[in-house]
Amino acid sequence: MTDVNDVIVVGGGPTGLMLAGELRLHGVRVVVLERLTEPTEQSRGRGLHTRSVEMMDQRGLLDRFLAVSEKFQVGGLFGGIMKPWPDRLDTAHPYGLSTLQPVTERLLGERALELGAEIRRGCEVVGLSQDEHGVTVELADGGPPGHGGVAGGEGGARLRARYLVGCDGGRSVVRKRLGVGFPGEPATVETLLGDMEMTEDPETVAAVVAEVRKTQLRFGVIPNDDGKEGVFRVIVPADGVAEDGATAPTLEEFKQRLRACAGTDFGVHSPRWLSRFGDATRQAERYRVGRVLLAGDAAHIHPPTGGQGLNLGIQDAFNLGWKLAAAVAGWAPEGLLDSYHAERHPVGAAVLDNTRAQIALLGTDPGATALRELLSKLMDFEEVNRYVTEMITATGVRYDFGEGHELLGRRMRDVRLKQGRLYELMHGGRGLLLDRTGRLSVAGWADRVDHVVDLGEDLDVPAVLLRPDGHVAWAGDDQQDLLNRLLRWFGAPTV
Repeated sequence: MTDVNDVIVVGGGPTGLMLAGELRLHGVRVVVLERLTEPTEQSRGRGLHTRSVEMMDQRGLLDRFLAVSEKFQVGGLFGGIMKPWPDRLDTAHPYGLSTLQPVTERLLGERALELGAEIRRGCEVVGLSQDEHGVTVELADGGPPGHGGVAGGEGGARLRARYLVGCDGGRSVVRKRLGVGFPGEPATVETLLGDMEMTEDPETVAAVVAEVRKTQLRFGVIPNDDGKEGVFRVIVPADGVAEDGATAPTLEEFKQRLRACAGTDFGVHSPRWLSRFGDATRQAERYRVGRVLLAGDAAHIHPPTGGQGLNLGIQDAFNLGWKLAAAVAGWAPEGLLDSYHAERHPVGAAVLDNTRAQIALLGTDPGATALRELLSKLMDFEEVNRYVTEMITATGVRYDFGEGHELLGRRMRDVRLKQGRLYELMHGGRGLLLDRTGRLSVAGWADRVDHVVDLGEDLDVPAVLLRPDGHVAWAGDDQQDLLNRLLRWFGAPTV
């Protein structure tokens, strides 16, 4: 079987679509296999945090999101504690975007298609195998062979590529077929979530919700922001944990729980969709096994507290995309693809920990209430507020690149230059040497790294080398030191 595709991405959610776009920036032949035949209308993820906003700007997508989103700078980002954002965050985008997940998927999907990705719907992966040259996936009966597929045996069509990335959610078939461990804790509490209409007067609803939330922060009824008038997002604690978390709750279950928590069911009716989620917290032991990698919920699951799940997934994709493209192109230095796990696994583990802490804060017992009141007071201090905000928005992420300049390993904020803005220079997903000295060179790496000489006053170091994901790989003014970093991140120079 010929490897027509370079990469198969299993899963067409935000993570998979973001990854497909990143790969196509580098000419990688990529096909996305999505089990669902139509895009989902369910919107669990409802926004982009600051780091994700920066990523969209780095790829020239931000205007598309701004056109359909509202900015926010305040909210219960951590354990339901409502605080304004701190001043002077280290970003040119000190805000998040309220964007429904179906809208995010649509915009990322449109971008991937524009760049030449292939997206196949109704393709359910049921098996996979790999060898030293590539990966073969088996599709359920009815999965179209398409380009590069061949008729399989009883299991349906097969498809092959050089690499595969599982972005197929918390119940990932890819992860299970790989046999990768998924240690963590099962759900101990569960929450019902859905969009529906109601007959109760909105002012009465708001008053009741305000009273209930004095003691129960896992409760809420808010107008949905998808443009459908009269539709509300309802969130209410479940009565225990369902045996099968994949089974949707019924409208009657919602009514019973609303009456138990609020004394009224608000006359809810005509549900658009109903779902449930728990506080299960798990992380894949490995993000890479040979030619197969994991990203997004396939690599980590956690409670949605702080709205980090969707963001964590697309940030995985942003880290992985250029590295996998380098492996496909043949210039990836030794260890580059393994650095995906080395960098993103600790970030995922940190998010799991902060969501564990938030679940504890959301409790209704006296201890949780006292802890929440204490943390609320601490967050009145600017330094604490900034630390928590940077943690949730992922602007505080720093990868371990070893000793060096204080910027090393951090993502570079957008800065003004004589010739525009830094992020405007990164739309192509290439490395970038931003040079104020005019004495440095990337000769031999010009096919992978852009060299921009600019005396912009916002840059307070002689020069910085940025990876395609915007993280600082080097800072200084020594050419030999720069060459060593180019070799580490961008492979051998061309002759």
